[in-house]
Amino acid sequence: MSSSTNLLGHRFLFVVGKGGVGKTTVGTAIALAAAARGKRVLLAMCNAKERVSSLLGVPPIGSKNVQVAPNLHAVNMVPRDALEEYGLMILRSRTLFKAVFESNVVSALLRGTPGIEAWSMLGKAYFHTKETLEDGRPRYDLVIVDAPATGHGLEMLRVPRIITDVAPPGLLRREAEEAVGLFRDPSRAGVVIVSLAEEMPVQESIELHGILRTELVLPVKMLVVNQVLPRLFQPAERSTIEALPDALDPSAALQPLAVAGRARAARESIQEESLKRLSEKLPGLPRVTLPLLFTPELARAQVESLAEAFKS
Repeated sequence: MSSSTNLLGHRFLFVVGKGGVGKTTVGTAIALAAAARGKRVLLAMCNAKERVSSLLGVPPIGSKNVQVAPNLHAVNMVPRDALEEYGLMILRSRTLFKAVFESNVVSALLRGTPGIEAWSMLGKAYFHTKETLEDGRPRYDLVIVDAPATGHGLEMLRVPRIITDVAPPGLLRREAEEAVGLFRDPSRAGVVIVSLAEEMPVQESIELHGILRTELVLPVKMLVVNQVLPRLFQPAERSTIEALPDALDPSAALQPLAVAGRARAARESIQEESLKRLSEKLPGLPRVTLPLLFTPELARAQVESLAEAFKS
Protein backbone atom coordinates (compact mmCIF):
# COMPACT_ATOMS: atom_id res chain seq x y z
CA MET A 1 0.00 0.00 0.00
CA SER A 2 1.41 3.39 -0.97
CA SER A 3 1.83 6.20 1.54
CA SER A 4 -0.89 8.24 -0.19
CA THR A 5 -3.44 5.46 -0.10
CA ASN A 6 -2.58 4.72 3.52
CA LEU A 7 -3.14 8.40 4.33
CA LEU A 8 -6.75 8.10 3.21
CA GLY A 9 -7.32 5.26 5.66
CA HIS A 10 -7.06 7.50 8.71
CA ARG A 11 -9.97 8.92 10.72
CA PHE A 12 -8.52 12.40 11.35
CA LEU A 13 -5.95 14.52 9.53
CA PHE A 14 -4.48 17.95 10.25
CA VAL A 15 -3.18 19.90 7.26
CA VAL A 16 -0.65 22.45 8.51
CA GLY A 17 1.98 24.82 7.14
CA LYS A 18 3.14 28.36 6.65
CA GLY A 19 0.58 30.84 5.34
CA GLY A 20 0.48 31.04 1.56
CA VAL A 21 1.81 27.54 0.82
CA GLY A 22 -1.56 26.23 -0.40
CA LYS A 23 -2.85 24.33 2.64
CA THR A 24 -6.48 24.76 1.64
CA THR A 25 -5.82 23.55 -1.90
CA VAL A 26 -3.94 20.52 -0.58
CA GLY A 27 -6.60 19.76 2.05
CA THR A 28 -9.31 19.98 -0.60
CA ALA A 29 -7.33 17.71 -2.94
CA ILE A 30 -6.90 15.10 -0.19
CA ALA A 31 -10.61 15.34 0.63
CA LEU A 32 -11.57 14.81 -3.03
CA ALA A 33 -9.21 11.84 -3.28
CA ALA A 34 -10.73 10.21 -0.19
CA ALA A 35 -14.28 10.91 -1.36
CA ALA A 36 -13.46 9.34 -4.73
CA ARG A 37 -12.41 6.22 -2.81
CA GLY A 38 -15.90 6.04 -1.30
CA LYS A 39 -14.95 7.61 2.04
CA ARG A 40 -17.47 9.92 3.69
CA VAL A 41 -15.34 13.01 4.31
CA LEU A 42 -15.67 16.27 6.25
CA LEU A 43 -13.31 19.12 5.34
CA ALA A 44 -13.28 21.55 8.27
CA MET A 45 -11.85 25.06 7.95
CA CYS A 46 -11.07 27.10 11.07
CA ASN A 47 -12.77 30.51 10.90
CA ALA A 48 -10.95 31.04 7.61
CA LYS A 49 -11.21 33.37 4.65
CA GLU A 50 -13.18 30.69 2.89
CA ARG A 51 -11.77 29.48 -0.46
CA VAL A 52 -13.06 25.95 -0.80
CA SER A 53 -16.29 27.10 -2.44
CA SER A 54 -14.37 28.84 -5.23
CA LEU A 55 -12.10 25.81 -5.65
CA LEU A 56 -15.08 23.48 -6.01
CA GLY A 57 -17.49 25.85 -7.74
CA VAL A 58 -20.16 25.69 -5.03
CA PRO A 59 -21.99 28.37 -2.99
CA PRO A 60 -20.09 29.97 -0.09
CA ILE A 61 -19.55 27.61 2.86
CA GLY A 62 -20.68 28.77 6.28
CA SER A 63 -20.60 27.45 9.81
CA LYS A 64 -22.91 24.49 9.16
CA ASN A 65 -21.81 21.26 7.49
CA VAL A 66 -22.91 21.22 3.85
CA GLN A 67 -22.41 18.76 1.00
CA VAL A 68 -20.05 20.14 -1.65
CA ALA A 69 -19.35 16.99 -3.71
CA PRO A 70 -20.31 13.32 -3.65
CA ASN A 71 -19.26 11.88 -0.26
CA LEU A 72 -17.77 15.25 0.72
CA HIS A 73 -19.07 17.79 3.23
CA ALA A 74 -17.36 21.03 4.25
CA VAL A 75 -17.73 23.60 7.02
CA ASN A 76 -16.06 26.88 7.94
CA MET A 77 -16.08 26.69 11.72
CA VAL A 78 -16.75 29.87 13.69
CA PRO A 79 -15.90 29.67 17.42
CA ARG A 80 -19.29 30.74 18.85
CA ASP A 81 -21.34 28.62 16.46
CA ALA A 82 -18.96 25.69 16.81
CA LEU A 83 -19.16 25.81 20.63
CA GLU A 84 -22.95 25.76 20.54
CA GLU A 85 -23.07 22.92 18.02
CA TYR A 86 -20.40 20.97 19.89
CA GLY A 87 -22.28 21.45 23.16
CA LEU A 88 -25.52 20.27 21.59
CA MET A 89 -23.81 17.24 20.07
CA ILE A 90 -22.31 16.03 23.33
CA LEU A 91 -25.31 16.90 25.53
CA ARG A 92 -27.95 15.92 22.92
CA SER A 93 -30.47 18.41 24.31
CA ARG A 94 -30.90 22.13 23.66
CA THR A 95 -32.55 22.57 27.06
CA LEU A 96 -29.64 20.87 28.79
CA PHE A 97 -27.19 22.86 26.66
CA LYS A 98 -28.75 26.14 27.78
CA ALA A 99 -28.79 25.00 31.39
CA VAL A 100 -25.12 23.97 31.32
CA PHE A 101 -23.34 26.20 28.79
CA GLU A 102 -25.30 29.38 29.46
CA SER A 103 -25.06 29.23 33.24
CA ASN A 104 -22.95 31.94 34.86
CA VAL A 105 -20.63 29.39 36.43
CA VAL A 106 -19.93 27.49 33.23
CA SER A 107 -19.70 30.67 31.16
CA ALA A 108 -17.08 32.03 33.58
CA LEU A 109 -15.21 28.70 33.44
CA LEU A 110 -15.22 28.70 29.65
CA ARG A 111 -14.07 32.30 29.43
CA GLY A 112 -11.23 31.48 31.80
CA THR A 113 -10.13 28.33 30.01
CA PRO A 114 -7.11 29.00 27.78
CA GLY A 115 -7.79 28.26 24.14
CA ILE A 116 -11.51 27.64 24.50
CA GLU A 117 -12.24 29.30 21.14
CA ALA A 118 -9.76 26.99 19.41
CA TRP A 119 -11.19 24.01 21.28
CA SER A 120 -14.74 24.91 20.24
CA MET A 121 -13.65 24.34 16.63
CA LEU A 122 -11.29 21.44 17.24
CA GLY A 123 -13.79 19.79 19.57
CA LYS A 124 -16.52 20.00 16.94
CA ALA A 125 -14.22 18.47 14.32
CA TYR A 126 -13.18 15.75 16.77
CA PHE A 127 -16.77 14.94 17.69
CA HIS A 128 -17.57 14.20 14.06
CA THR A 129 -15.13 11.28 14.19
CA LYS A 130 -17.45 9.70 16.78
CA GLU A 131 -20.75 10.69 15.21
CA THR A 132 -22.84 7.83 13.83
CA LEU A 133 -25.76 7.44 11.45
CA GLU A 134 -28.99 5.70 12.41
CA ASP A 135 -27.64 2.39 11.11
CA GLY A 136 -24.58 2.67 13.35
CA ARG A 137 -22.07 3.54 10.62
CA PRO A 138 -19.80 6.57 11.14
CA ARG A 139 -21.27 9.73 9.68
CA TYR A 140 -17.76 10.55 8.45
CA ASP A 141 -14.96 8.10 7.73
CA LEU A 142 -12.39 10.89 7.60
CA VAL A 143 -12.30 14.38 9.10
CA ILE A 144 -9.70 16.76 7.65
CA VAL A 145 -8.89 19.98 9.50
CA ASP A 146 -7.47 22.77 7.36
CA ALA A 147 -5.52 24.29 10.25
CA PRO A 148 -4.60 27.98 10.59
CA ALA A 149 -1.11 29.09 9.51
CA THR A 150 1.80 27.66 11.49
CA GLY A 151 1.79 29.83 14.64
CA HIS A 152 -1.98 29.78 15.17
CA GLY A 153 -2.11 26.19 13.99
CA LEU A 154 0.33 25.10 16.70
CA GLU A 155 -1.68 27.02 19.30
CA MET A 156 -4.76 25.09 18.25
CA LEU A 157 -2.95 21.75 18.42
CA ARG A 158 -1.68 22.56 21.92
CA VAL A 159 -5.18 23.32 23.25
CA PRO A 160 -6.41 19.80 24.10
CA ARG A 161 -3.36 19.16 26.25
CA ILE A 162 -3.76 22.54 27.96
CA ILE A 163 -7.37 21.70 28.78
CA THR A 164 -6.39 18.33 30.25
CA ASP A 165 -3.91 20.19 32.47
CA VAL A 166 -6.11 23.08 33.68
CA ALA A 167 -9.77 22.03 33.40
CA PRO A 168 -11.38 20.35 36.44
CA PRO A 169 -12.57 16.75 36.11
CA GLY A 170 -15.72 16.62 34.02
CA LEU A 171 -17.09 16.57 30.51
CA LEU A 172 -14.72 19.17 28.99
CA ARG A 173 -11.60 17.53 30.35
CA ARG A 174 -12.77 14.03 29.43
CA GLU A 175 -13.46 15.08 25.84
CA ALA A 176 -10.04 16.73 25.58
CA GLU A 177 -8.32 13.61 26.96
CA GLU A 178 -10.11 11.42 24.42
CA ALA A 179 -9.18 13.82 21.62
CA VAL A 180 -5.51 13.74 22.60
CA GLY A 181 -5.68 9.96 22.51
CA LEU A 182 -7.02 10.05 18.96
CA PHE A 183 -4.64 12.72 17.68
CA ARG A 184 -1.60 10.81 18.96
CA ASP A 185 -2.70 7.44 17.57
CA PRO A 186 -0.71 6.88 14.34
CA SER A 187 -3.15 4.23 13.15
CA ARG A 188 -6.08 6.67 13.23
CA ALA A 189 -4.71 10.21 12.92
CA GLY A 190 -1.84 12.21 11.55
CA VAL A 191 -0.47 15.52 10.36
CA VAL A 192 0.23 16.56 6.78
CA ILE A 193 2.81 19.36 6.45
CA VAL A 194 2.51 21.54 3.36
CA SER A 195 5.53 23.49 2.08
CA LEU A 196 6.87 25.25 -0.97
CA ALA A 197 10.34 24.51 -2.37
CA GLU A 198 11.58 27.87 -1.11
CA GLU A 199 13.94 28.82 1.72
CA MET A 200 11.48 30.26 4.29
CA PRO A 201 8.70 27.67 3.92
CA VAL A 202 11.28 24.87 4.04
CA GLN A 203 12.86 26.19 7.23
CA GLU A 204 9.45 26.62 8.85
CA SER A 205 8.41 23.12 7.80
CA ILE A 206 11.53 21.61 9.35
CA GLU A 207 10.92 23.48 12.61
CA LEU A 208 7.23 22.57 12.56
CA HIS A 209 8.08 18.90 12.12
CA GLY A 210 10.32 19.02 15.18
CA ILE A 211 7.64 20.62 17.36
CA LEU A 212 4.97 18.19 16.18
CA ARG A 213 7.10 15.14 16.92
CA THR A 214 8.85 16.15 20.15
CA GLU A 215 6.59 18.61 21.98
CA LEU A 216 3.12 17.60 20.79
CA VAL A 217 3.96 13.92 20.12
CA LEU A 218 1.77 13.87 17.01
CA PRO A 219 2.40 11.48 14.11
CA VAL A 220 3.54 13.31 10.98
CA LYS A 221 2.34 11.26 8.04
CA MET A 222 3.38 13.20 4.96
CA LEU A 223 5.13 16.21 3.55
CA VAL A 224 3.45 17.82 0.54
CA VAL A 225 5.70 20.11 -1.51
CA ASN A 226 3.36 22.33 -3.47
CA GLN A 227 3.78 24.38 -6.67
CA VAL A 228 6.94 22.68 -7.94
CA LEU A 229 8.20 23.92 -11.31
CA PRO A 230 9.21 21.46 -14.03
CA ARG A 231 12.91 21.60 -14.83
CA LEU A 232 13.79 23.55 -17.96
CA PHE A 233 17.56 23.75 -17.48
CA GLN A 234 20.08 21.17 -16.41
CA PRO A 235 22.34 22.26 -13.52
CA ALA A 236 25.35 22.45 -15.86
CA GLU A 237 23.47 24.85 -18.14
CA ARG A 238 22.42 27.33 -15.48
CA SER A 239 25.66 29.30 -15.20
CA THR A 240 25.55 29.97 -18.94
CA ILE A 241 21.86 30.95 -18.80
CA GLU A 242 22.44 33.26 -15.85
CA ALA A 243 25.35 35.01 -17.60
CA LEU A 244 23.54 35.46 -20.91
CA PRO A 245 21.77 38.80 -20.22
CA ASP A 246 25.10 40.49 -19.42
CA ALA A 247 26.66 39.06 -22.57
CA LEU A 248 23.98 40.49 -24.84
CA ASP A 249 23.57 44.06 -25.98
CA PRO A 250 20.89 45.68 -23.79
CA SER A 251 18.90 46.54 -26.91
CA ALA A 252 19.10 43.04 -28.37
CA ALA A 253 15.76 41.45 -29.28
CA LEU A 254 16.63 38.41 -27.15
CA GLN A 255 17.36 40.48 -24.02
CA PRO A 256 13.87 40.06 -22.41
CA LEU A 257 14.00 36.31 -23.06
CA ALA A 258 17.50 36.10 -21.60
CA VAL A 259 16.41 37.97 -18.45
CA ALA A 260 13.41 35.65 -18.04
CA GLY A 261 15.71 32.65 -18.52
CA ARG A 262 18.07 33.90 -15.82
CA ALA A 263 15.16 34.32 -13.39
CA ARG A 264 13.88 30.84 -14.17
CA ALA A 265 17.33 29.27 -13.78
CA ALA A 266 17.78 30.97 -10.41
CA ARG A 267 14.39 29.77 -9.24
CA GLU A 268 15.15 26.21 -10.32
CA SER A 269 18.41 26.33 -8.35
CA ILE A 270 16.59 27.49 -5.22
CA GLN A 271 13.95 24.82 -5.74
CA GLU A 272 16.51 22.01 -6.03
CA GLU A 273 18.45 23.22 -3.00
CA SER A 274 15.20 23.39 -1.00
CA LEU A 275 14.14 19.88 -2.00
CA LYS A 276 17.59 18.56 -1.11
CA ARG A 277 17.40 20.21 2.32
CA LEU A 278 14.00 18.69 2.99
CA SER A 279 15.38 15.26 2.10
CA GLU A 280 18.36 15.75 4.41
CA LYS A 281 16.42 17.15 7.37
CA LEU A 282 13.29 15.01 7.11
CA PRO A 283 14.63 11.65 5.91
CA GLY A 284 12.09 8.88 5.62
CA LEU A 285 9.07 11.17 5.72
CA PRO A 286 6.75 10.25 2.82
CA ARG A 287 6.56 13.07 0.31
CA VAL A 288 4.11 14.06 -2.39
CA THR A 289 5.19 16.71 -4.91
CA LEU A 290 2.49 18.77 -6.59
CA PRO A 291 3.18 20.78 -9.75
CA LEU A 292 2.72 24.49 -10.18
CA LEU A 293 -0.40 24.85 -12.31
CA PHE A 294 -0.11 27.63 -14.85
CA THR A 295 -3.60 29.05 -14.52
CA PRO A 296 -4.80 32.48 -13.32
CA GLU A 297 -7.11 30.89 -10.76
CA LEU A 298 -7.54 27.34 -9.53
CA ALA A 299 -10.91 25.73 -10.15
CA ARG A 300 -12.39 22.31 -9.56
CA ALA A 301 -10.77 20.66 -12.57
CA GLN A 302 -7.31 21.73 -11.41
CA VAL A 303 -7.89 20.59 -7.82
CA GLU A 304 -9.19 17.24 -9.04
CA SER A 305 -6.00 16.85 -11.08
CA LEU A 306 -3.96 17.45 -7.91
CA ALA A 307 -6.13 14.93 -6.05
CA GLU A 308 -4.80 12.19 -8.33
CA ALA A 309 -1.47 12.37 -6.49
CA PHE A 310 -3.20 11.15 -3.29
CA LYS A 311 -5.07 8.25 -4.90
CA SER A 312 -2.06 6.19 -5.97
